[in-house]
Amino acid sequence: MAVLLRTLLQPGRFPGVLGRSLGPREATLCTDSGAAVRVRFAPSPTGFLHLGGLRTALYNYIFAKKHGGSFILRLEDTDQTRLVPGAADNIEDMLEWAGIPPDESPRRGGPMGPYLQSQRLELYAQAAEALLKTGAAYPCFCSSQRLELLKKEALRSRQTPRYDNRCRNLSQGQVAQKLAKNPKPAIRFRLQEAPAFQDLVYGWNRHEVASVEGDPVILKSDGFPTYHLACVVDDHHMGISHVLRGSEWLVSTSKHLLLYQALGWPPPRFAHLPLLLNKDGSKLSKRQGDIFLENFAAAGFLPDALLDIITNCGSGFPENQMGRTLPELIAQFDLTRITCHSALLDLEKLPEFNRLHLRRLVSSETQRHRLVGKLQVLVEETFGSQLSDRAVLDPAYVERTILLRQDHICRLQDLVSPAYSYLWTRPAVGRAQLGTISEKVDEIAEHVLGPLTEWSSSRLLEGPGGNLTQDVLNAELKKLSEGLAGTKHSNVMKLLRMALSGQPVSKDHL
Repeated sequence: MAVLLRTLLQPGRFPGVLGRSLGPREATLCTDSGAAVRVRFAPSPTGFLHLGGLRTALYNYIFAKKHGGSFILRLEDTDQTRLVPGAADNIEDMLEWAGIPPDESPRRGGPMGPYLQSQRLELYAQAAEALLKTGAAYPCFCSSQRLELLKKEALRSRQTPRYDNRCRNLSQGQVAQKLAKNPKPAIRFRLQEAPAFQDLVYGWNRHEVASVEGDPVILKSDGFPTYHLACVVDDHHMGISHVLRGSEWLVSTSKHLLLYQALGWPPPRFAHLPLLLNKDGSKLSKRQGDIFLENFAAAGFLPDALLDIITNCGSGFPENQMGRTLPELIAQFDLTRITCHSALLDLEKLPEFNRLHLRRLVSSETQRHRLVGKLQVLVEETFGSQLSDRAVLDPAYVERTILLRQDHICRLQDLVSPAYSYLWTRPAVGRAQLGTISEKVDEIAEHVLGPLTEWSSSRLLEGPGGNLTQDVLNAELKKLSEGLAGTKHSNVMKLLRMALSGQPVSKDHL
């Protein structure tokens, strides 16, 4: 870069100051109607994937799949000081867990790689050189101390901090002198009047960035680009046709269009997505902790339930309905239906969304068998050595348990909670506990438990025709209770519930 700057300083290369403003050029947002749809999700691996990122990725994925296009994962890791170990792998792992894997990515590779920005530095350097040659960019020699003083002074005056463009009009001689002392300056982009553009969600926009912002750094002195240059260069070279990203980037789009214009590249179409907020209107924050996908996965929530709830609270679909699957989301999605209103996410409703999707899995024989295997693992992990009778791990028993309890649970993990431990281990209930329910513990045991055991065993030995049902069992219990003078049927049932499950209340558990 220093060599290039010295070349630009050769006599007669440019008149007056280094660089010149380009003539206005129409910035079009139209892409070739016959071009393939290519969208990208481009997070920074400075943290693990959370619900806000999942929503952006999902809208990109379903837009691509609806139009037979490609969904690309690109990791913007140029800010090396903020990288979080394991974040890059987590992002791709969680996209795969959610059922929306990228077609091209750092892990999968692809024809437009590499997909890590830190491995694309040469492309950014080439773009910066092109901008320097045309005068659309210039070197900046301001120290970090001076820039910090500018920021503090602006804040003290209650103004928005901005660069004062001090290095914009340096003469060739001044640049040559400064290069001798600082051969690796930052490169800034020369802002000018921004073109209007039509966002596919927010409509026509124009942000006069030149009048309210200083010229932005596009290439730092260490050779790494800033977001503005990197995203433009990568979207161009990766053939991105549509950019679907959060609305916080709407005001930066004018800068990006100016970069496309200066580089002579046609820009993609832009669609900025309204923010995903908490139900009280506050921003989702990584500090909340519970918004990371790996936490939902560990807690037993299903991917389809998360995809369902984050689309249900927003827009882009004919109507809001619970229980939509990913294929249904793809079929119903309509970009023109996305509104500018923020989406309010109520995570208290997630268990109910999960219940719907769990019941759908249970209704499928193939998926139910997978649930059986998962529940067997959960029972082993939760109870381990407490399993005195390993027959409870029999697939037929586990499957029947799932079928019987599907209307009473939200997650598969609920079946290994303390409330359902009696399904897998023998409850330890003392005589004193039973005595608090009825003084006639021995009499109930003799006249109800004994006969009931013999009766139920005989019915089971009769084969399929003698299957026990809830109604048949309730009738037999009622009959046996009536044979106990002075004892209410309700007390008999409470005692049986405690003896068999260890649970004092809740008929749902029996």
